[in-house]
Amino acid sequence: MKINIQSIDFTVRTELHDFVEKKVQKFMRLCDDIISIDVKFKISKAADQTNKCCGMRLIIPGYDLLSNTKSSSFEEAVAKAVASLEKQIAKRKTRNRQLEVANSGHPLQQL
Repeated sequence: MKINIQSIDFTVRTELHDFVEKKVQKFMRLCDDIISIDVKFKISKAADQTNKCCGMRLIIPGYDLLSNTKSSSFEEAVAKAVASLEKQIAKRKTRNRQLEVANSGHPLQQL
């Protein structure tokens, strides 16, 4: 799995880079067909304290999963984005299992 981290108009600290890599490693347990993950950081021009934005794109065969979050710190935004993508992966697995059962040709379903 390849991890691409980009920041817009600032440089990412090594602590933040390591934090992202640690959090993103969770996805390998949940989904084994991940090609890569794109993480983008941006500071928005909002007047409030929640101006740190994190966007994640999980690239998997078929379609990509996306999550964009805002928070008061980048670490918190990353945690929210990871939680959102974990929910999306769980939904995808459930839907795929349902499709497999529907297409399995189970004898009871042919009646």
